[in-house]
Amino acid sequence: QVKLMESGGGSVEAGGFLRLSCSGPGYTSDTDCMAWFRQAPGKGREEVARINRGGLISYGDFVKGRFTISRETANNTLYLEMNTLKPEDSALYSCAASFPFYYRGCEGFPTWGQGTQVTVSS
Repeated sequence: QVKLMESGGGSVEAGGFLRLSCSGPGYTSDTDCMAWFRQAPGKGREEVARINRGGLISYGDFVKGRFTISRETANNTLYLEMNTLKPEDSALYSCAASFPFYYRGCEGFPTWGQGTQVTVSS
């Protein structure tokens, strides 16, 4: 059963823009944190950004002001706007939902989407 679904990936040139979206039954009003992760071939998975239930946001150091995470609580949709994309941003981007706020919260992310591919050419 697919619990989270991402969309919006694609191929762009360096300096370009993409907006990723994530929604699904795995993202509920009880979810404490939602996050974007990415993994490039041959590299480990890294956290791109997260937003918690209270709206607190954090970004990976490599983002450097280029990406913006946001959410639409009315329909439990998560977004990632990516500006000034670089070839090194090429990766499979996945969204993930943490535990509910009343049980472990942002300690971990047990629910994942299948990911959407982002490819940035130089």
